[in-house]
Amino acid sequence: MEKGKENPSLSIPCSSNPSTANIPTTAPKFSNYMHGYGTGPAWSPAFITYSNAYQCPSNIQMNTGYPFQYGMRPPTPPMATSSGTTERFEEDTPGCRETEAPCFSSRLDEQGEEDRPDLGETGDGTAETPPLDRMDGSDMIEEPKAGMEFDSFEELMSYYKIYAKKCGFGSMTQRSERDDEGSVRYVTLGCARGGKARNRTMNVAKPRPTGKTDCKVRINVLKVKGKMQLTTVHNTHNHGLSPQKSRFFRCNREVSETVKRVLDTNDIAGIRMNKSFGSLVVGAGGFENLPFLKKDCRNYIDKARHLRLGAGGAGALQDYFCRMQYKNPGFFALMDLDDDERLKNVFWADPRSRAAYQDFGDVVTFDTTYLTNRYGMPFAPFVGVNHHGQSILLGAGLISSEDTETFTWLFRTWLQCMDGIAPPAIITDQDRAMKNAIAIVFPKTRHRFCLWHILKKVPEKLGSHRAYKSGLKTQLMKCVYDTQTIEEFEISWEEVIKTYNLEENVWLQSLYAERTHWVPVFLKEYFWAGMSTTQQSESMNAFFDGYVHANTNLNEFVDQYDNALRKKIENEISSDFHSFSVTIPCISRSPIEKRFQELYTNAKFRKVQQQVMGVLDMDSSLRRRDGVKKTYLIAM
Repeated sequence: MEKGKENPSLSIPCSSNPSTANIPTTAPKFSNYMHGYGTGPAWSPAFITYSNAYQCPSNIQMNTGYPFQYGMRPPTPPMATSSGTTERFEEDTPGCRETEAPCFSSRLDEQGEEDRPDLGETGDGTAETPPLDRMDGSDMIEEPKAGMEFDSFEELMSYYKIYAKKCGFGSMTQRSERDDEGSVRYVTLGCARGGKARNRTMNVAKPRPTGKTDCKVRINVLKVKGKMQLTTVHNTHNHGLSPQKSRFFRCNREVSETVKRVLDTNDIAGIRMNKSFGSLVVGAGGFENLPFLKKDCRNYIDKARHLRLGAGGAGALQDYFCRMQYKNPGFFALMDLDDDERLKNVFWADPRSRAAYQDFGDVVTFDTTYLTNRYGMPFAPFVGVNHHGQSILLGAGLISSEDTETFTWLFRTWLQCMDGIAPPAIITDQDRAMKNAIAIVFPKTRHRFCLWHILKKVPEKLGSHRAYKSGLKTQLMKCVYDTQTIEEFEISWEEVIKTYNLEENVWLQSLYAERTHWVPVFLKEYFWAGMSTTQQSESMNAFFDGYVHANTNLNEFVDQYDNALRKKIENEISSDFHSFSVTIPCISRSPIEKRFQELYTNAKFRKVQQQVMGVLDMDSSLRRRDGVKKTYLIAM
């Protein structure tokens, strides 16, 4: 079939006024069109019993049928519906909104909706709604006409929504009026693309997309003698129709109670939305068989989390801290409020973190670049490394800004939490405010800049130099990594500057002024636990990725933080068991290696063996002896 031509076998007359003989006198039972899962689809997984706090109603009514049939009069004689009408309609009502009634979809026929062309398009860009005597070969529904009656407003809404979906357009409530008793007296239902487009952006070169085409398709319905009666009908669209795409309209999407319970169960179990939605797609047999989109599931879970965790903010943190302090008096927390009693900064540490600092507090890394939540509060974790080489959390904070005053408050609070014991060494990035605060709160602590953060800027700062790839980069790296004494570094640095005429480079000048904070030769006299960067903080950040994200609110954050911490503790216990139950054989006869095997964990003993292996490969000869001091010549 040529592109742009309709399949003759699927063609549907595009007349808004079919002959009376072709119109059935009554609409079929609604059970033909109800999508719901009934008592639950065969593909939906079983779910666990909820705790009392999250208990869902057990008497959920499923969509197994519809309790009524339309009560309609015999159809009136054909009348023109695309010309003038008896009542004038207000086209652009501010209160227009999408319909709130439950939406349902019908089962696709065996040929599949995707194989069908868009229906009813005409040469001038308009489209008339086809009469839906037989839309998909099995289901039937009558086209709306003046004089139709419905027993209730809900029946009307359900009918028009199903009709619109089968035709290929979205429906919405454009205007409604209620009587003194609160029931609908008058309503206008129409195409979701009705109304004029408004450009709400100031950037005329990049206008926002709009679905509005000022489509005139609508039905006006008036309550007459207790029944909803259609008074005027317009059925001619000014845009194309597509039944296979109508499931994407908001009014045609609904997450059933069965699916909600599956999503709730998976979320509580820690299963990510991608996997939950993927399982629903596989179980339904394809995306086209689901009456909702992935974003509908995500929106539901976000709302469900808020309901489970309560309204957020400082109150949620306060409740969490009180609960943790009740469980263990060793839990430490402090909140900093502004003059209006609003949350500015907060710090907390659990008893395990405080105990870990006593054993593994030699080196601390601090990094605020990982996560800024929806409130604009960066996450500021204090991270150390344990005897397995794993990242451990030594406290965490949420801060309102990254200035010297805020960092000073945070560091003093952390120092108070750790009984006034400052860390011997700390690693951060080059943040100026952070450096000032460390000098104020930890004056005797050796401060080191993250080497990786510095060197990653080299291509940006020096990449435009003509000799960057022909020697500059290599010589600079040798100057940083290969110099063994301070004097050697000074000579090498000066040589790089003069050779490549970099005397006026401001960035290199600033690095040289702070060389004692980042060049390895100035720092090798201090213990750094094998770290020269904030890699341990970034490792901890990667761990938290599975639990929190930028849109996590404070309620969710403290809850997920607790889950992440428990998982981290479990990983450490597992590593302890591995070192307890498994022994790594020695690779030499050295009593030193044997002693390390007895004292060290398996992870650290592996690093010792790397050094032992290097010693075994060396050919050494004694050069001189000075008392107990011996000097060897090493041949590699």
